[in-house]
Amino acid sequence: MKTYLSCAVALLIAATSAVIASPESDALEAKEKAAWQAYKDKKTDDFKKLVAPQGISVYSDGVYDLQKEIDGMAKVDMKSFALSDFKVTMADANTAIVTYKAKIEAKMGGEDESGDYNVGSVWIKQNGEWRNVFHTNVEVDDDDDASPAATKK
Repeated sequence: MKTYLSCAVALLIAATSAVIASPESDALEAKEKAAWQAYKDKKTDDFKKLVAPQGISVYSDGVYDLQKEIDGMAKVDMKSFALSDFKVTMADANTAIVTYKAKIEAKMGGEDESGDYNVGSVWIKQNGEWRNVFHTNVEVDDDDDASPAATKK
């Protein structure tokens, strides 16, 4: 009987946590989309409202602080982006890991950067506001042989 009661309580707590996390998930997805839109539209003030001053981004060409990210806006001509397959993982009540896919059409410094990307961000809640502290994206490699699973043969 104690086992059934323990299981029932555990399921109730898990179900409650899932329901509580949903509004946070929706809010974080909206903030990710807003950050992309601000970047695309080159609205630095809107972008700064979403990214913490100590925010860091990691890309194939280096590590960017907030200022370097903003400086990069001038070099990017983003025609469009589409974000999908969002997953929000709450590390704790004030820390969220957001992963998703991005399909972009863009040029940076005249070079085509268009493609499909796997994206990850970390958001923290400070003074009741979610702010991005870490962001990265990696272009999807269509070569199945390059995947980590394929190299473990």
